Amino acid sequence: MAAEHSPLAQFEIKRLIPMDIGGLDVSFTNASLFMVVAIAAITLFLTLGMRSRAMVPGRMQSLAELSYEFIANMVKDNVGSEGRRYFPFIFTLFMFVLFCNLLGLVPYTFTVTSQIIVTFAMALVVFVGVTLIGIFKHGFKFLTFFVPSGVPFYLLVFLVPIEIISYFVRPISLSVRLFANMLAGHTLLKVFGGFVVSLGLYLGWLPLGFIVVLTGLEFLVAVLQAYVFAILSCLYLNDALHLHH
Repeated sequence: MAAEHSPLAQFEIKRLIPMDIGGLDVSFTNASLFMVVAIAAITLFLTLGMRSRAMVPGRMQSLAELSYEFIANMVKDNVGSEGRRYFPFIFTLFMFVLFCNLLGLVPYTFTVTSQIIVTFAMALVVFVGVTLIGIFKHGFKFLTFFVPSGVPFYLLVFLVPIEIISYFVRPISLSVRLFANMLAGHTLLKVFGGFVVSLGLYLGWLPLGFIVVLTGLEFLVAVLQAYVFAILSCLYLNDALHLHH
């Protein structure tokens, strides 16, 4: 019973449809379910938003167009004209993270981005993708990215290993940032929710007030973290395309 009321119980992965293929557990879980829900919600949002294509857009169309323009400008400002071909990926990444974050704020749902394996998988796709883009575009010249320009030769012995390590740490920092923010915020909400119940009618209003404020803050964090994930992906892509140091 105590485990059920633990603030961390909300992050437990549960098998909804157990499946095993060749000894590999490929069960359909609550995390899988809400990833599907997020994709369905994004599809529905964009489909309904752009269905009418009115000259004077309504609320839904305005939101859809605003999302498109926001990411398009982000890619243009941070990657340049060469980033246009990668816009669909960045847009998809942003919308997926955003909707997963927002769905996690709905009571009795599951926060997909609170799982480090999910955020790391997305970060790894970004990391491997931009690295391959850099290698295919520049060839062996891509290795010069790890050699700071204008630095004396004797310092390169120390700086090059540091640059290599910092480059390969990117997927870890990108994934942990999103995971930690979502985990911490939802855990805090659960803790204050427990205080509301335990303090009762007369004193429970105080932690309830904190929950209202924290929920608003969590909404901002959900949007901000989707933005941070997308813009860092743009910056990594810019490095691969232009070898900026």
